[in-house]
Amino acid sequence: ILHGIDLAVPRGQVVTLLGRNGAGRTTTLRAIMGLTGSRKGSIKVHGQEAIALPTHRIAHLGLGYCPEERGIFASLSAEENLLLPPRLKAGRGKAMGEAEIYAMFPNLAERRASPGTRLSGGEQQMLAVARILRTGADILLLDEISEGLAPVIVQALARMITALKAQGFTIVMVEQNFRFAARLADQ
Repeated sequence: ILHGIDLAVPRGQVVTLLGRNGAGRTTTLRAIMGLTGSRKGSIKVHGQEAIALPTHRIAHLGLGYCPEERGIFASLSAEENLLLPPRLKAGRGKAMGEAEIYAMFPNLAERRASPGTRLSGGEQQMLAVARILRTGADILLLDEISEGLAPVIVQALARMITALKAQGFTIVMVEQNFRFAARLADQ
């Protein structure tokens, strides 16, 4: 589906891929994470070639992927969902502890015992990002995180992305919401 993609993402910046449905934005993120079939060319993460690596090895390089569908387990509480992925001590960052995550996402602290199905769309999105931060990833691949959310939640997500960027995280976002993306993106 994709041919001739050439993308450089400087450390500590927010790069946004904009476009209509079917343009290959999500496929680009999935290819970076090794979730697509055949991949050719070069994908370098912190200078290390990742094109031939399986997904779990790519995650160990410091990449965290937040898919559009969020992947929240309905039968688990918010806290169980948060604690599910292992700490990888990946990338050049450090894994955030629960206290740091709950300080960044106070709604999750209040709702930690709630089942995944009882969380709002915005809370599920925050939980999906929080799980990545707990692993230690320092490069975040965020797929349509503002999709279908109330404006007040979109503003909270914008504040979160701004705070993560200030902490040195590198972020690649796929978005259709130009206004949301334009305020946050370096490129």
